[in-house]
Amino acid sequence: MSTESAWGSKRILPSLLGLLFVLMGLALVVGGVVLAKASGSLYYLIAGLGILVTGILLIAGKRSALPLYALVLFASTVWALWEVGLSWWELVPRLALWFALGIVLWLPWFRKPLTLGQPYALGTGTLGVAVILAGATAVASQFTNPGEITGQLDRQSAGTASTAPAQPDGDWQSYGRTAFGDRYSPLNQINTSNVSQLKPAWQYRTGDIPGANDPGETTAENTPLKVNGMLYVCTPHSQVIALDPDTGKEIWRFDPKISTQGAENFRGWAHMTCRGVSYHDDAAYAQAANDNGAAAPASPASSSCPKRLFVPTADTRLIALDADTGKECEGFGNKGSIDLSANIGTFAAGGYYSTSPPAVTKDLVIIGGHVTDNVSTDEPSGVIRAFDVHDGHLVWNWDSGNPEKTTPIGPGEHYTRNSPNMWSLMAVDEKAGMLYLPMGNQMPDQWGGNRTPEAEKYSAGVTALDIASGQVRWTYQFTHHDLWDMDVGGQPSLVDIKTADGIKPALMASTKQGSIYVLDRSTGQPIVPINETPVPQGAVEGDHTSPTQPMSELNFMPATLREKDMWGVTPFDQMLCRIDFRSLRYDGIYTPPSLQGSIVYPGNFGVFDWGGISVDPVRQVAFVNPDYMAFKSKLVPREAVEGGPTRKSETEGVQPNKGAPYGVILEPFLSKVGLPCQAPAWGYVAAVDLGTHKVIWKHKNGTVRDSSPVPMPLPMGVPSLGGTFVTAGGVGFLSGTLDQYLRAYDISNGKQLWEGRLPAGAQTTPMTYTGKDGRQYVLVVAGGHGSLGTKQGDYVMAFALPE
Repeated sequence: MSTESAWGSKRILPSLLGLLFVLMGLALVVGGVVLAKASGSLYYLIAGLGILVTGILLIAGKRSALPLYALVLFASTVWALWEVGLSWWELVPRLALWFALGIVLWLPWFRKPLTLGQPYALGTGTLGVAVILAGATAVASQFTNPGEITGQLDRQSAGTASTAPAQPDGDWQSYGRTAFGDRYSPLNQINTSNVSQLKPAWQYRTGDIPGANDPGETTAENTPLKVNGMLYVCTPHSQVIALDPDTGKEIWRFDPKISTQGAENFRGWAHMTCRGVSYHDDAAYAQAANDNGAAAPASPASSSCPKRLFVPTADTRLIALDADTGKECEGFGNKGSIDLSANIGTFAAGGYYSTSPPAVTKDLVIIGGHVTDNVSTDEPSGVIRAFDVHDGHLVWNWDSGNPEKTTPIGPGEHYTRNSPNMWSLMAVDEKAGMLYLPMGNQMPDQWGGNRTPEAEKYSAGVTALDIASGQVRWTYQFTHHDLWDMDVGGQPSLVDIKTADGIKPALMASTKQGSIYVLDRSTGQPIVPINETPVPQGAVEGDHTSPTQPMSELNFMPATLREKDMWGVTPFDQMLCRIDFRSLRYDGIYTPPSLQGSIVYPGNFGVFDWGGISVDPVRQVAFVNPDYMAFKSKLVPREAVEGGPTRKSETEGVQPNKGAPYGVILEPFLSKVGLPCQAPAWGYVAAVDLGTHKVIWKHKNGTVRDSSPVPMPLPMGVPSLGGTFVTAGGVGFLSGTLDQYLRAYDISNGKQLWEGRLPAGAQTTPMTYTGKDGRQYVLVVAGGHGSLGTKQGDYVMAFALPE
């Protein structure tokens, strides 16, 4: 048989490849037409025609298919470079498939049947050049790091010190280690030179596993305390467990046996969460008074629990426990607990309770509450209540719907319905006599046509209250007329900052929109400038928008999305994301909600959420973990709400907003294959110089190992939900990424120094302490997060250096 006949008989391979090309070309042409009609890129239409014709020529056995495909690949490479430059992950959907098909077509089994085994310089050569150019582009992109900032903090000290409330160096006595919410530990046994040697020291399992009837967002967001010689852990179902800090052995357990409040099962709850417990010690305050030269106050006779823990439960109780034994403190409230549903009025099961630990001062335990988002305009009050820390009687209440009246409410009265709430964690400065509330907004989130003047004033900012009376000392709003769910989620961090005008007592508030607001915590006046910036207008009928929004000059706000920022793993899902992008309203940050559907970017999880930030007061640096995930919101007219998809969670189905003219559909901005429509990276770690307010370094963080169909640890930079902490050893820790790792970083340059594999997701804030054995431990709760889809569990894990 001649060579020509031999190769001619093998045309079945290029014909099959041609059929694939035809199908792909048709898909691109159809999608390309839709995108072009929406004023989008013409690339997909043009490339689709090229792919389609290439396929037809392959089926026909025409060698002209080779130079034509070379032209398509070459043009695609040039177009990709023009759109995104040498950005590897953005090049993948633009070039990877075409590059791979170019290699296949260049192989002799596919190429030679088209040339009948004879040399064909034009086709073979041009295709080879196009493949090499595309491959060289991919190789060159490996040496770039778009979006990252490289820098170095050289100082070990700025000549400053921590002014947070004193405690033993080896303790972690509050959610943020101290009431200042700084998440800074003075321990340095683990440092940059040896952190790579960390090993698992012990593991404990709580036994609190999410059940079949639990809500979707059953989450282990707990940061344990280390105080009183024990570790105190809180589980999603409000159980409190005391552990030996050296071994993890259980000492005692308290189970409040939470009630379903009349619901058939836990599905009435939007969340099942306990972020932590709070601790109070009479002797510590007496000692502090002695140290200051004051007479030690007498401990109340009614106090049978001189050391006590306060735990909020999902069925609206605040319980006081003896920190030594785990028994309820009988002298507090009604035999150890307070009913937080008092004076609140009606609410659905799980629709009101505190997911976060209360603030504790010398005389008071102060607590707010979570309300379910976007169910109705008649939700429980966002009241903040202060109870006597010993006997539990109500001392004052601050209701943002009635802000002047803080005297305790009468038995037959009710707090203002649907007033802005505070579901996160307060920061407290007892020396200054103030506590600082990170405020949410009045329901519903995406429509504000009937909000009250009080709601407009106190929503989405920080309000400082007088500890003794609950009266407002100052308030500063970070989002005017919030229509985007821009609750201030993180606990404010209090730190004294070294400025050109001397040391200033500062409050740092991280926010969903990406601004970090730095205020004088005494007065509420900005230390870092805040600029009122014009934003998009055009709310739906019956609502309005603020013409400007306050933006801090210290911020991690992302750039405005463009069509070319849309992403995918193939050209096809990327094209569909571009079509989706063009179909939605989007004019940048603060694009108003619409009937058309709007892009919310930053999205509802925010650049920063409840994890807050950590600050090193000695080095004068903040360690942060910004995220970038877009969401979509679409308003649904009242008459169409009942016919829409049923609400399953806060991001599934139509959120009813009963009482408002619109419901809303909220969901992440994802492709048809479930990946983010905007290009990575989606998560970073970064450091900020507190003196200059500049970002020192910023690096993408985390892999898709545990969130992709194939467990490949691709370092794309993934979102993290949870907080960081820093140490005097120059190390920062973070566990909240979507992959199951606890990681350590050099705070001076961001280099990852160590990672420890975890058995489940750890969407929480880790902590550190010293055991009775003198060793420094790093502790993390790995229990997963229902709504993020990370692996769930019940693990408490401690790491330490080898003995």
